[in-house]
Amino acid sequence: MALIVQKYGGTSVGTVERIEAVADRVAAAYHSGDDVLVVVSAMSGETNRLVGLAQAISENPLPRELDVLLSTGEQVTMALLCMALEKAGCSARSYTGGQVKILTDSAHNKARIKEIDGHRVKADLEQRNVVVVAGFQGVDEAGNITTLGRGGSDTTAVALAAALNAEECQIYTDVDGVYTTDPRVEPKARRLNQITFEEMLEMASLGSKVLQIRAVEFAGKYNVPLRVLSSFKEGKGTLITFEEESMEQAKISGIAFNRDEAKLTILGVPDQPGIAYKILGPIANANIEVDMIVQNMGADGSTTDFTFTVHRNDFKRAKVQLELTAKALGARQVAGDNEIVKISLVGVGMRSHAGIASTMFETLAKENINIRMISTSEIKISVVVDERYLELGVRSLHEAFELEKKPNSKA
Repeated sequence: MALIVQKYGGTSVGTVERIEAVADRVAAAYHSGDDVLVVVSAMSGETNRLVGLAQAISENPLPRELDVLLSTGEQVTMALLCMALEKAGCSARSYTGGQVKILTDSAHNKARIKEIDGHRVKADLEQRNVVVVAGFQGVDEAGNITTLGRGGSDTTAVALAAALNAEECQIYTDVDGVYTTDPRVEPKARRLNQITFEEMLEMASLGSKVLQIRAVEFAGKYNVPLRVLSSFKEGKGTLITFEEESMEQAKISGIAFNRDEAKLTILGVPDQPGIAYKILGPIANANIEVDMIVQNMGADGSTTDFTFTVHRNDFKRAKVQLELTAKALGARQVAGDNEIVKISLVGVGMRSHAGIASTMFETLAKENINIRMISTSEIKISVVVDERYLELGVRSLHEAFELEKKPNSKA
């Protein structure tokens, strides 16, 4: 008898009818003999509604009270699902994160899980109850309700699967797996049967929104097999696991992209030790994350041009800060561009295949797509290009690397 952890996102439980459909799916696993623990999100739109209520009262609601408010969304879902499970012939018990108990740090609105006490849950599972847990939430040492940040229900599910040694953690969502790229951009995108934690982590960090990054990190750390499945149609989904020698590994597993990019350049700063810190230190102090960085020697040989990317939402703040830094350093100019995107090739197969970068650059050149910045790691190559070339760039690279075909396929 295996323990399966299933997580259902907001769209999967968006209506009473969908909650009843989830109950039928859970009941099928239960009646097949598996022990089942279910983690649920708030019904779609509910978290936004609650945030709206809070902001109608205060532009900056107290983080502690905001967590108390937001945690109610998942509690509604878990109670309704238990009712639906009882109706479907399954004995079910619901738990809040605090009742489990999922112990977190005290960082309200973005807490991190420290440990899980699974005794109550295990006792219920042994009594052949389906256990339904509210995702996204926990409690700190002082008993305060905390939330894990957007998408935190994925992390709740993976953490519970790790704590209870589950056979598999199944993430049910509105897509039927992980694709070689976004099918809305490239209709020929292919669903992957399997992908490594390492690749999925890169895909998630580079813009693929199928799974929360923290959930993938957690699963990799504790070796919890993850499977992404659709709540709305049958299928095997995509298994996320450790790399195996027996796996047929394509050179490239997928293409990720991020529309939320912006680029800033400070020109003509003194070329001297510590200049990077003088530029990026104030940016970091403003709590703005920097992604790609390029530094070039200026034409005069004594100055340098320094370029970096930030999230598009941080563009204006970062530009204001950089202009202050430019004045202090005597720089020539600050330039910015918030109409850029990042396109990335991802694949552990890159480690043993040369020529990936040259094929990528040649493909983009043939389409007259100018590359603004380049960043590489052992399993990814990222380029920054003008926003208007996003779809063309993704489709041309998808075709160049034949991602519509299965590995070693001759068809």
